[in-house]
Amino acid sequence: MDALLTKTKEREVAKPTKEIKGAEILLRCLVAEGVDVMFGYPGGAIMPVYDALYDYADQLNHILVRHEQGAIHAAQGYARVSGKVGVALATSGPGATNLITGLADALIDSTPVVCITGQVFAHLLGTDAFQEIDVINTTIPVTKWNVQVTEAKDIAPAIAKAFYIAKTGRPGPVLVDITKNAQNELFAEEKYEQCNFVRTYKPKPALQSTQIESAATLINKAKRPYILAGQGVLLSGATKELIAFSEKTGIPVASTLLGLGAFPQDHPNYVGYLGMHGNYGPNVNTNECDVLIGLGMRFDDRVTGNVSKYAKQAKIIHIDIDKAEINKIIKTDAFILADAKEALSALIEKCEEKKQTEWISTFHAMDTIEYEKVIKNEFAPTCNELMMAEVINCLSKKTNGEAIVVTDVGQHQMVTSRYYKFKNPRTNVTSGGAGTMGFALPAAMGAKLAMPHKQVVAVIGDGGYQMTVQELGTIMQYKIPVKILVLNNNFLGMVRQWQQLFHAKRYSFTEMDNPDFIKIAEAYNITARKVSKREELEAAIEEMLDSKTSYFLEAVVGKEDNVFPMVPAGAGVGDVILEVPSKT
Repeated sequence: MDALLTKTKEREVAKPTKEIKGAEILLRCLVAEGVDVMFGYPGGAIMPVYDALYDYADQLNHILVRHEQGAIHAAQGYARVSGKVGVALATSGPGATNLITGLADALIDSTPVVCITGQVFAHLLGTDAFQEIDVINTTIPVTKWNVQVTEAKDIAPAIAKAFYIAKTGRPGPVLVDITKNAQNELFAEEKYEQCNFVRTYKPKPALQSTQIESAATLINKAKRPYILAGQGVLLSGATKELIAFSEKTGIPVASTLLGLGAFPQDHPNYVGYLGMHGNYGPNVNTNECDVLIGLGMRFDDRVTGNVSKYAKQAKIIHIDIDKAEINKIIKTDAFILADAKEALSALIEKCEEKKQTEWISTFHAMDTIEYEKVIKNEFAPTCNELMMAEVINCLSKKTNGEAIVVTDVGQHQMVTSRYYKFKNPRTNVTSGGAGTMGFALPAAMGAKLAMPHKQVVAVIGDGGYQMTVQELGTIMQYKIPVKILVLNNNFLGMVRQWQQLFHAKRYSFTEMDNPDFIKIAEAYNITARKVSKREELEAAIEEMLDSKTSYFLEAVVGKEDNVFPMVPAGAGVGDVILEVPSKT
């Protein structure tokens, strides 16, 4: 009898396990993962999450964007400058499909984002219910991993796995689709456990000493070695190791588009920017080096040009964390499958100390040619119109190369990549592999929210600006003090340049009649100014940078201002043109 009474008292004292809705489980997972800012747009299928979010306003800063594409681009901008995982929320159907462009962009540019989408009730799946789309099969090609959750009990494990996969190895986007019933369903509250292992997923290859030895042997024998530094250097936090490696070996370093900022541009071993509109010397000397080291880069077509003409004289060393990139485009003589930081640390120990003064001087000689034929006139033009290069050069000088610069896609992007002197890692944010117009404005919002103490400038063309211009409403509502610099030439400039050079100036549907950008900015309570005269440029940029609030500056530039040098489509990197061909 006493034993029975004791058990009864224990049952009375024991507290029942608290049950909470799946929507709240989701939010608790995000808090546990350290999420402080997320971007989203509500709708019917994700309504329970937004209802729960009402009580989490002090823990999760939700930014209401004006379009789901703005949400994921903002999450990308946040992730790119902070190194943390960006988070975007959307509803089912069109809400989810509006994320696809950003997912594709994040996948090819290795950006860690977690997208959470609402879905119709589980019992309605496959019935063509209102706003039902098979988001899992739709997003398989543009995600690193995706999953659909139909029960509340599976939300926490799915979110834990999503964050782990998004941020480890080669980062990328992950999508978690949660049915409405799972959001509403009650489930016992449990302690959240972060994921640090997935049985079939090996994010970080173990460094192989044989691979290090093979690469070091080629480097030590080289007379004209050359490093092409990509975004992998930034993702692994390997800037210091790259500087140390270059200084010990004397090897010159050039940067890909996404690698800008990985190596200081004022360093004597930095030789310039690679690619279709990159610097003359870095492109031409690709076909003059004897050992070419691709470091955390993909050998994509904008870097290689015609691969049949690419670095045929050189031994190729490729260092990358992603096995799929090795020998995918350029066949290697040695490779290191590893994190860039670990690989460089090992190579520093194995490689000999050398000077490459004479070899680096060949780059400087080509810099002189490029300056005389291209840069000199762009920085001090004789025409009355402003040129894109002088605007970006002024911006670079006024910010001392230390601002976070977010670019869209097109001529302005290439000009900024050429003339903005990035000094620090994670300060160049742009859409690389996907070339997504409309990227810059929302990405700049995300970047500024990630780094509120930093100067953030979005440099955009008049075409790309109008693709996501509605995000000015987000900037207004949340008073995000981002600076917006639009280079307006009333053209889709890059397409027009190709039409001029390769299609006999047949400007087919590239000229744009633009609205009054100043009135639009002012309608959103954003201070705005327009500049078209050279003598007013410096003061206008200073005024923009000095503003404590958001600021819009429209710079009217030459309608037929082109970007040179240029490697034409189908040409090799050595076939660089420095000016408009005489027959054009």
